[in-house]
Amino acid sequence: MASRTSPDSNSRQARIAEMRRAEQSRERRNKAVAITASAAVVAALVGFGAWVMIDKKEKKDAAAAAVRKAEAAAAEARKTPVTGEQSWDAKTLGRNHVETPVKYPMNPPVGGDHNPRWMNCNGDVYKNAIPEVNAVHSLEHGAVWVTYNEKAAKGDVDALAGKVAKTPYTLMSPDKEQAGTIMLSAWGKQLTVDKADDPRVAQFFTKYVQGPQTPEPGAACTNGLAEK
Repeated sequence: MASRTSPDSNSRQARIAEMRRAEQSRERRNKAVAITASAAVVAALVGFGAWVMIDKKEKKDAAAAAVRKAEAAAAEARKTPVTGEQSWDAKTLGRNHVETPVKYPMNPPVGGDHNPRWMNCNGDVYKNAIPEVNAVHSLEHGAVWVTYNEKAAKGDVDALAGKVAKTPYTLMSPDKEQAGTIMLSAWGKQLTVDKADDPRVAQFFTKYVQGPQTPEPGAACTNGLAEK
């Protein structure tokens, strides 16, 4: 006798086939979703990485532009005379190293023979008067020397001390004998002001800290003479 398949058996097989098709369809959908999600993540990561690189480049370019602008401003400032400054011919200022006292024609001195040891001038602020013969040696190395007398207001003294402290190749000390309230000296150059916020102070620093007047640019401003 031929075998017969019951209606129930056919129905069951149809349901199983339908379930398999549904399962395969779900697997295809899940795979598509996974691929799409992965692609989106990769695209996001690539986009973020590109943004980071662009941002870094823009910041680097901006920093380089700021440096170039500052250098250009400093170069321009060094070409511009400082109103009211006094100048001495560098050729007339002695540069011999001597162990004996030196009588300078100006106070504070802006050059001349001097002691073999320089005053430390790496932003050093001295509370007491310092030996001129050592300070002049610092000027030879390209330092700017800030001095003040008893007429200077405490606020101005503090402001100048702060500026000096953060500026290499500068030093500061009191000088009761000087004529001006506040005086800035470089090799062969000198400026007198009454207040720390005089714009010529910043101009003098920009122009003469390691400026073109320096007889020995780059020479040390440390390992010299310190305040006792």
